[in-house]
Amino acid sequence: EKRLHSCSQSLFNISYTIYYKKYVTILPMIFHSSLLPKTFQYLLAFLFTIQEINKDVTLLPNLTLGISMSQDFLFPKLTYLDSICLSSGKKSGIPNYNCIRKQLISILGGLRSDITISIANVLGIYKIPQVSYGPFASTLSDKFHFPSFYQMVPNELMQFTGISLLLAHFGWKWVGLITTDNEAGVNFIRVISQEMGKINCCIESISCLPNYRPFHEESVSELSSSISRLSSNVVIVHGETYKLISLNLALSEKQMGGKVWITTGAWDFTSHFSRKPWNLTSLHGAISLAVHKREIPGFRDFLIGIDPEQYPNDFYLKNFWAHVFRCSWPFFRLDPTWPKCNSTEKLQDVSIDLFNMDTSSVSYSISNAVYVIAHTLHKIYFLHSEKKRNVKVELFKIQAWQLHSFLRQIRFNNSAGEEISFDENHDLHSGYDILNWVIFPNNSAVATQVGSVELQAALGPTITINDESFYSQIPISVCSESCHPGYRRSLASGKLSCCFDCVPCTEGSISSQKGTNMDHCEKCPEDQYPSDSRDKCIAKLIVFLSYNEPLGAILAFISGFHSLITVLILGIFFKFQDTPIVKANNRDLTFVLLFSLLLCFLCSLMFIGQPSKVSCFLRQTFFGIVFSIAVSSILAKTITVILAFLIKNPGSTWQHWTGKRLTNSIVFFCSLIQVVICGIWLVTSPPFPDMEKPSGHDHIILLCKEGSISMFYVVLGYMGFLAIVSFIVAFFARKLPGVFNETKLITFSMLVFCSVWLSFVSTYISNTGKSMVVVEIFAILGSSSALLGFIFFPKCYIIVLRPEWNRKTNILGKANSLVTKANAEQLNNKCIQ
Repeated sequence: EKRLHSCSQSLFNISYTIYYKKYVTILPMIFHSSLLPKTFQYLLAFLFTIQEINKDVTLLPNLTLGISMSQDFLFPKLTYLDSICLSSGKKSGIPNYNCIRKQLISILGGLRSDITISIANVLGIYKIPQVSYGPFASTLSDKFHFPSFYQMVPNELMQFTGISLLLAHFGWKWVGLITTDNEAGVNFIRVISQEMGKINCCIESISCLPNYRPFHEESVSELSSSISRLSSNVVIVHGETYKLISLNLALSEKQMGGKVWITTGAWDFTSHFSRKPWNLTSLHGAISLAVHKREIPGFRDFLIGIDPEQYPNDFYLKNFWAHVFRCSWPFFRLDPTWPKCNSTEKLQDVSIDLFNMDTSSVSYSISNAVYVIAHTLHKIYFLHSEKKRNVKVELFKIQAWQLHSFLRQIRFNNSAGEEISFDENHDLHSGYDILNWVIFPNNSAVATQVGSVELQAALGPTITINDESFYSQIPISVCSESCHPGYRRSLASGKLSCCFDCVPCTEGSISSQKGTNMDHCEKCPEDQYPSDSRDKCIAKLIVFLSYNEPLGAILAFISGFHSLITVLILGIFFKFQDTPIVKANNRDLTFVLLFSLLLCFLCSLMFIGQPSKVSCFLRQTFFGIVFSIAVSSILAKTITVILAFLIKNPGSTWQHWTGKRLTNSIVFFCSLIQVVICGIWLVTSPPFPDMEKPSGHDHIILLCKEGSISMFYVVLGYMGFLAIVSFIVAFFARKLPGVFNETKLITFSMLVFCSVWLSFVSTYISNTGKSMVVVEIFAILGSSSALLGFIFFPKCYIIVLRPEWNRKTNILGKANSLVTKANAEQLNNKCIQ
């Protein structure tokens, strides 16, 4: 069957008709003088696949596939009429009527999405399976409106997702879009905008491709000017090859280097619409997504050995041959100057600009489409062979709609070893190849695969790219340069999110990465502070009064030194405990006082070093208790001196108050009150370790929080109360006669003690951190040293250096003289009165 129409693309139709001729007649596309015959490989792939199937006796035994080929049209109206003709078998076309014996059960085609949709609108009514090998149209995925349509390429949405993954891989944030002014272009803009929004990519502008009309160069110039105004270095182009004539002319008009062109799988770089190839230099380094393909086994050998003489009835093969080799057939002379065609010409000798020997993506899809129908017939054949012996008769009774149940479940490995199957939307289970195009000085284009887009069940579309395979350098395409560390984005009003200014991070915050998504600077953690450039957080220095620093070492040395002196004095008093000077001042109280002073010196060490739960829990309360014991002991000693003087008079009423019971009771009860206060403090709100983080400082102060500051001042207040009482009692008894003037020494010591702690309170309130700890240690050491020095140094002087004074007779003699002197003064005062 031959049917001629004036058109530029092919619509292929397969029927199950059994031919008895060995060779199958092909009606190829008509080649005008302005049409380069590069796409004739598609027809040859069709012919090669049919021949391979007919040779395979196991696939369709006793059956021979024939080819009925029709042409599609540039106008939908003619395509609709042609589709009706295919379904009715008449050239005029009678809807819903079949005037021939042969029945149309499937159709393959075509190359243009709009023509494919027009055919599907007609043949879908009759549920005739249509297997398309051309560019994908998202509209055809709607199985409600197109239930009989099958696509030999992957879903177009996967291609758009692959483009967004490509943009994300190279960090391209600023791109231009060029698409067709039709429904496919609108759908492309909608989907690609959503995908780009997921990766924070912005569209600089959208340009529409005008339909090319000869001698109308205004639209081409307008498109050229629009492209030249683009500041982005990446442009995404969507459209079929015949729609991109205007783009190629616009690029040929102006040299626009430095841009990366990303094209969809519908654009074929190697198909040109003129005898003279376009100027492709502006497209050097372009990246395109092409339907995944493999080399068809044996196809190259078929192309090398093809001879038009093998197909005497194929007029269009000879037409193709004449145009490619510029020769003439006896019955077909295009140019009188061309030599005669002698069938010795070989396609492998033809320039790649005219004909490519490598399998194209469309040819691979055509081969798979033919095999899909063949395997479907194979299943039908063997299904009926199990029931009937006369398979031939049964096949003619198969209706077109009955193929769908087999097509949906079709699954086989093609001759290239790749599995072929459809998904739930009747789209091919496959992926896209990412190609990098190289334009050579002779204007020829060669593509190299640099990656792929594959569909994974769990992750969805994923991209794999080999950056080292790219021929050209990958440029940067952003509206605004990425903000450097220490800066953040500041979006200007009315601008896209990709266009922004970079402003420094505020005080206390940083941005550590260079990028375009740094909308906010991050606050440093409390234990860190920002660097001067505000690009990183630096760990703050941990500050506490340490033994390793000079001040801490000096204070620890002073504490240890005074502790040794106290131990030395304690040893002296213990050695000379039976001497009069030790016994005269209540020996037990002396030892209690010395031991409490030793603990006072040692407790200052608890304030040095890193605060811990144990040290914070004990040091304030321990300090308060041992100082209370020391001050209570001094109070008891003072009262003992007073009572010792009072009982010198015979019959004194104070005599029954003397003894150890009184002194022990004073020390015990006065200390017990402090112990109770400290116990309440520890139970209700104990001290705990804490960190002080001054804002804007590069350090953290480790310290002990009092827990309850009021309880801390209660402890200090009670200790001060004992000290004041001791001072007052000692002050009023300072003139009492005594061998060693004990009350005066106690008065001086308590005066210094009270002065130190009064100064401590005011200084403690005005200091923080380590200074506050140092002040408290100074107060502890100063007050303890005053008690130790004023009270015990004079006694040690006598014990060690003046042992002759440390005799009972000497003490009693001096005591009697002092008492006599005191009585004389009292008598003299009475006489005066």
